[in-house]
Amino acid sequence: MRPIPIINAILVLGVLYLLVFERDRLMGFAGKSGGEPETEITAQAETPEGAVPVQAVSSVARALDQGVLTRGQTEAARRVELRAETSARVISEPLPKGHAVTQGDVLCALDPGTRPAALAEAQARLTEAQLNATAAQKLQAGGYRSDTSAASALSALEAATAGVEAAQTELARLKITAPFDGILEGETAEIGSFLAAGGLCATVIALNPMKLVGYVPETEIDRVKTGAQVGGRLATGREILGRVTYVAQSADATTRTFTVEAEVANPDAAIREGQTVEMIIAADGTKAHFLPASALTLNDDGQLGVRIARNGVAHFAPVTFLRDTADGVWLAGLPERVDVIVVGQDYVTEGSPVIVTLVDHAPGDVAQDTPRPGTPAPDTAPAQ
Repeated sequence: MRPIPIINAILVLGVLYLLVFERDRLMGFAGKSGGEPETEITAQAETPEGAVPVQAVSSVARALDQGVLTRGQTEAARRVELRAETSARVISEPLPKGHAVTQGDVLCALDPGTRPAALAEAQARLTEAQLNATAAQKLQAGGYRSDTSAASALSALEAATAGVEAAQTELARLKITAPFDGILEGETAEIGSFLAAGGLCATVIALNPMKLVGYVPETEIDRVKTGAQVGGRLATGREILGRVTYVAQSADATTRTFTVEAEVANPDAAIREGQTVEMIIAADGTKAHFLPASALTLNDDGQLGVRIARNGVAHFAPVTFLRDTADGVWLAGLPERVDVIVVGQDYVTEGSPVIVTLVDHAPGDVAQDTPRPGTPAPDTAPAQ
């Protein structure tokens, strides 16, 4: 039996064993002998065990002209309920709701009844009192009448004068007029109806200017100033401009928000009372980061934030939400420059080692990967 074929078979089996079962060790030995892949082996040796490959955006804070955004509604600048000051029957035809009125227009005329007669009687008593007072003064001057009698006549004159004024005032109350230019909110009192003192005749509202009333949270109220410009968008899509006229000094006990009012011109009465309006109030700008909305996550306490990579370790950073757009969100509360994990943030926890690959944030997709210098790229080869 020849030994050479047997030896050849053993050598072939040895080579096959090395290629199949000891391939990594053999390739490593070959690479070390060649000198080139030594850097890769060294880098892999420096990679922390169990590190998670992630992608991050290197974000730099930018100035954001950020206003205070809130929702509210429109309100009439002036509103008054006109009520009767005396009791009488309405004798005027009712005006329809929505009717435009000007200052001084009669809205409700009341039946005078016996009031003209009462005025005539008061005027007659005034005439008599004037004659008596004049006679008493002359007699007093001639020494034919006492000072007490003259004073009594003068007192009667003053009482008669007051009676005439009261009767005239009572007659004036029979006409209820518009106190300013506006629009009737509802019909006036119907003819023939009886209005007691305090009975409602009509409600008049003024729509020019129109008020915008919003509610600002206490975290933003310090940024709102009287006189600041306000932009509004109605539910119809119409955009309006105005200025802040009032900022509440006390918060609502239930919502902890502060009322803010602004005025906008409404000469054509196109803006109606009670419309929903989205308001943005001009305020000092702030620095913020623009990031994809998918980067947002929650910690164990339910706090909103992002995962950042620092020195190869993942950390949770709370953020303040400022504004959202179709391409991303504006966030405050982060350092001036920070690496925000945008892919893989849900697979790491506080203090987890990570392998970071920087990417450029582009709206709708991720641009070509840019590995961080000195950080090995994650192994993306499919498992054997």
